[in-house]
Amino acid sequence: MSTSSAVPILSAALATPAPPVVHDSGADTAPGVIVVDSCTTLGTTLVVRLAGEIDHFSAAPLRALLASAAADGCTGLVLDTSRVTFCDSGFLAVLDWWPQQGRRLRLANRSRAVQHLLDAAAPA
Repeated sequence: MSTSSAVPILSAALATPAPPVVHDSGADTAPGVIVVDSCTTLGTTLVVRLAGEIDHFSAAPLRALLASAAADGCTGLVLDTSRVTFCDSGFLAVLDWWPQQGRRLRLANRSRAVQHLLDAAAPA
């Protein structure tokens, strides 16, 4: 037996999507954007040139890259930060993680943003 009906399955009130609710806290919640401009290895040293902004969110791909390099046997890291325009504690967390298990870290060409963060984080 087959029946057909012209009645919609959902009522019109349920079929139309509700407009999105926007909450504006006033703060900039957009994640920063970090770009790995270049990445090479020299023996067991990874050389990475960064550009853009490094915050908690944008540091995740950098952490993944460094974890992969460490797993592949890289024991040295040179970060060229000359083109980093903003960084916060997310970048510090990356810097603190790398030297574990005796790995070496060198920051080359520190941008003003990176130097400012390092100065602020230095013990008094």
